[in-house]
Amino acid sequence: MNKSLSKFLQLFIPLSLGVLLIWYFYSKFTPQQWDELVFHFKNANYFLVTASVLMSVLSHGIRAYRWNFMLEPLGYNPKLLNNFFAVSTAYFMNLFIPKSGEVSRAVVLDKYEKVPFEKGFGTIISERVVDLFFLLLFTILAVLLQFDVLFDYISKLIPFNKLLLALGLLFLGLIVFYLFLKRSKGFLASKIKTFVRGLKEGVFSILKMKRKGLFIFHSLIIWGLYLFSFYTATLALPETSMISFRIIIITFVVGSFTFAFTNSGLGYYPLAIAGILLLFGIPETAGTALGWIVWISNVIYIIISGILSLVFLPIYNRKK
Repeated sequence: MNKSLSKFLQLFIPLSLGVLLIWYFYSKFTPQQWDELVFHFKNANYFLVTASVLMSVLSHGIRAYRWNFMLEPLGYNPKLLNNFFAVSTAYFMNLFIPKSGEVSRAVVLDKYEKVPFEKGFGTIISERVVDLFFLLLFTILAVLLQFDVLFDYISKLIPFNKLLLALGLLFLGLIVFYLFLKRSKGFLASKIKTFVRGLKEGVFSILKMKRKGLFIFHSLIIWGLYLFSFYTATLALPETSMISFRIIIITFVVGSFTFAFTNSGLGYYPLAIAGILLLFGIPETAGTALGWIVWISNVIYIIISGILSLVFLPIYNRKK
């Protein structure tokens, strides 16, 4: 397949699915529901929305600082601002192509801090494993708080048989890839093995860290900021300001999964937030408004910070 066409499809397909999903669900809204939705947007407390976004900004700064804990054992100590620019660029790229941010983040550090791509990428993979661990902890907590409601909702969104099929295909693909690397002695296999060795060194850098306690502490701060950022946003609407912290945790988990497995939750995030809150008696229009307010406010910040990072990276590093 032509390389340009492949890149176009990577960008076009996820965005098209998100837009199609938005059209499909919101075309069912009655005029009264649209009026209610507009009312919620007009009467939201945008001071609290801004405070919510600032917590996300702080979490990104701490993520940039925490990154050096994994890079130090490899012999690298990048500037904090370059780390922050790289993190911001990653979130910006993920808006368009799912998971492309991890690659662009490693590319930025390779270009401006001379951290080999495969090693930087390995630390990012390791970091994502840690993030997945914290997400699973919150998921377990949410399940313990409201197992029946959450299980029924997620099983409707993700059919169990399709999930098993996807995991089975992934496992089979890994086996085929492993056998190829083990038996092949060609140029391509040699290059892949070299890349995998560097990747492995980056991934296992987390085990060589001297400041493991600080790494865990900063990880807790990051995920605490994520949760309290969402909690602050719920206070912006009267209809969601009174929901219990138990429901906030459950809703936060459901929304986090849409960010984790799509291109920044386009179309999916507001639907997921509205759907789970509806189960707890929150009107669909209020839940939808909350979902869109959280998503749009964060995307505006991601776009601004991403563009500014791309502009200032060469300026900040002009001596290099």
